[in-house]
Amino acid sequence: WKDKAARNAQQGANKCEVKSSPRDMRVINDATYSEKVLLLSNPKMWAEVIQVWKSLTVNFRYRVGATTKKAKIESYTLLIWYNSYRIRCGVVYCPKNQFNCFYVCQYCPSGDHEMQLATLYKTGPQYADCPGHCKRALHRCPYEDTFVNCKNLKSLFGCNHPVVREKCPATCKCTTQIM
Repeated sequence: WKDKAARNAQQGANKCEVKSSPRDMRVINDATYSEKVLLLSNPKMWAEVIQVWKSLTVNFRYRVGATTKKAKIESYTLLIWYNSYRIRCGVVYCPKNQFNCFYVCQYCPSGDHEMQLATLYKTGPQYADCPGHCKRALHRCPYEDTFVNCKNLKSLFGCNHPVVREKCPATCKCTTQIM
């Protein structure tokens, strides 16, 4: 956990507002964190909070996305986005609000990319993408791509292209690690 990101999530909760934090509060070292807010009238353990978000899986179908046009899937998709592995959360009690328990979680790399929503993870055996030597996904790439389409950019322009080199370091430098 990065201390600044954890502080940002807590600051977002401390505002007691029914909206996400401004984008500039969710960017750390050029990495943008997605944010999810949950309002409850009674305090819950974090496992129960995560279960509330996970319960939205009923509105999601793999390769389809939302099961109906009005289905809310963002809380679920952010929670399980395939390469979001940095998660920071904060909670605060806001006595003046009807829903007085504010839970805020921030995720990075940011997920919910429109073009990938229906396939936000890969199907298959656990760790199938590990390049042979990964054990329990501990050999994670230390770099992060800024762009969603880095794999395509690498194929088109190569890693020596200045934009690809700057915005797609994980795709270019981590050929044997999980991204």
